[in-house]
Amino acid sequence: MKRTELVHVAVAETSVIVRSGLVAVLRRMPDLTIQPVEITSLEGLQNCMQGRQPDILIINPAFGGWFNVDEFKSNYPRASTRCVSLLCSVTDSNLLKGYDEGIALYDDIEVLNKKLVDLMNLGVDETDGEQETLSQREKEIICCVVRGMTNKETAEKLFLSIHTVITHRRNIARKLQIHSPAGLTIYAIVNKLVELSEVKMSL
Repeated sequence: MKRTELVHVAVAETSVIVRSGLVAVLRRMPDLTIQPVEITSLEGLQNCMQGRQPDILIINPAFGGWFNVDEFKSNYPRASTRCVSLLCSVTDSNLLKGYDEGIALYDDIEVLNKKLVDLMNLGVDETDGEQETLSQREKEIICCVVRGMTNKETAEKLFLSIHTVITHRRNIARKLQIHSPAGLTIYAIVNKLVELSEVKMSL
């Protein structure tokens, strides 16, 4: 059984219906105890970041006209806040590159719960095996690393931002205590994430 964790989540959305509806869903997460705060303006977001910084910021990319996630992260370089896009309409994928995750209006509770648990790295029992500590996305990134792909190539292949790939790689290193491509190669082969023939050239 997973532990129930307290997670501070800020929801930045101008629509009261969408905002309050999402907050109501967040309070029903099976594996997380969410302490939500609702944000309706850029000024409110600024005030929030100056106080108790949220673990996760769920924000509509159209918030404040257009929310510049890269600028936000550079303004708060010491914050560990993960940024999640809240997609209420069709949005240009180029505007979503800096986000750590994305949720949509049609995501159900299980999908939303898994995304938030993965973001907070809380999805594993202490008794689970090593490989189980990794999300599917992290396993995909390991496969890219052992095939000799750069962060940029990995980001393009998996349709992620380079920042997100780097964050995943940092999480992988922390979870597995493996800090080199050679170590990840051995891990990937032993755990059958890749075939030996796929990594011969990089060994």
